[in-house]
Amino acid sequence: MTEKKTLIFLLIILAIAAFFRLWQLDSIPPGLYPDVAINGNDALDSLKNGDFKVFYPENNGREGLFIWLIAASFSIFGVSIWSIKIVAALIGILTVLGLYLLTKELFLKWNENISRSVALLSSFFLAISFWHTNFSRIGFRGILLPFILVFGFYFLFRGFREKKILYFVISGFLLGLGFYTYISYRFIVILLPLILFFFWLVYQKQNLQKQFFQFAICSLTFTILVALPIGIYFSQNPGDFIGRTAGVSIFAQQNPIMAFGESLIKHVGMFNFYGDFNWRHNFAGSPQLFWPIGILFLIGFALSIKYMKWLIAWFFVMLLPGILTYEGIPHALRVIGVIPVVYIFAGLGGWNVYQWLEQNTKRQKLLLATVFLFLLAAGVSEFDKYFNKWGKSAEVKGAFSADYVEIGNYLNSLPKDVQKYVIVNMPGVPVPWPDGIPVPAQTIMFIESTKYGQPQATYLLPEDLEKIKIEKNAVVVKMHYE
Repeated sequence: MTEKKTLIFLLIILAIAAFFRLWQLDSIPPGLYPDVAINGNDALDSLKNGDFKVFYPENNGREGLFIWLIAASFSIFGVSIWSIKIVAALIGILTVLGLYLLTKELFLKWNENISRSVALLSSFFLAISFWHTNFSRIGFRGILLPFILVFGFYFLFRGFREKKILYFVISGFLLGLGFYTYISYRFIVILLPLILFFFWLVYQKQNLQKQFFQFAICSLTFTILVALPIGIYFSQNPGDFIGRTAGVSIFAQQNPIMAFGESLIKHVGMFNFYGDFNWRHNFAGSPQLFWPIGILFLIGFALSIKYMKWLIAWFFVMLLPGILTYEGIPHALRVIGVIPVVYIFAGLGGWNVYQWLEQNTKRQKLLLATVFLFLLAAGVSEFDKYFNKWGKSAEVKGAFSADYVEIGNYLNSLPKDVQKYVIVNMPGVPVPWPDGIPVPAQTIMFIESTKYGQPQATYLLPEDLEKIKIEKNAVVVKMHYE
């Protein structure tokens, strides 16, 4: 495959990725989940006060990078739900590009044609992926994790191949930045040493041990320097480092070994059998992979055991954030770090199936037509699943708190001089501002902020009804009908 053809195919794939992540972004998914709304509220608060935190401790704690990016989006596009979603969407599109670059780099040792072909297949499968498309359109900070991994590893591997210090500086910066993304990224402290060990074996065979240490130390130094501020924060606030993890850990169960076994089986089986049952994360219960791509994933996994053992390490290490928990399993968000390697497996499997078919048929045009129809069918199927079957379902509307957005829009439609009270009769993690109100109210607060820059209503718990003081025209709204 020539460079020109490769570039054309890559641009088509990126266009498909952009379409899947930007089409009807303002309406699918509907609503605004409170965990996303609080990110928007914190971004607004950071813009107003100039206080951009490395870690935002409210709502079980969140690393700061995604909130900083939302603040930048608000500065450019204005305050809206779309301005939150566009951050995740752009990150998702760039991740497709990053996966192409990483996969091509990985298979260069085989030959240029194979590396380009596997990379194009992997990036195409990621571009149409329901799993990745969904998290590219929600506004969860977890979408940053695959982005950091593909680009961080791309520059690391390219650095080891070309022996250029600049690539190790860039990889170190990105890998350090990963600690500001999502809690699951912390398992990089297991994965990165394993990857460096594989490169140590390669350099040892070439008698380049000294160079290996120079490169590894350079990358690790920049990783540590970039991660240092959040590391200092956690040393001063150890409770925030643990956060919610202790409450959902298998070690909190009566029989941790049994809990581990159950979680392991469910997470390994999520790709081809039963996936995440949470409507926010998945078409409830369906496999994370479109079934033909799931078969290619298994083929690529089997091949990698022989040829790409470090990919197997990546897969299992980034499954650990899900495997070590018992709540909501299998959990597509906690294991979001496996997405890139899963689609590398699928691309590798797809290329090997194509090679086998090519060697066993004389009708090349028919084979190419079949491949084209397969890729088209996969894209159409994933589009239909996301935008029609999932995006228009009543379950999704409820999962993303569309009714809270409606309440916020109703409050915004009222004259400014009307007194507004919101009774927060919904359970949730208390948020210090305002006054320990549960997190579900964050959605309504954000919708108010899109018009007024800050909430206008008074938010009260049911036990505080005596605080309602009606002095003029007033509206009292309950979040949940009783």
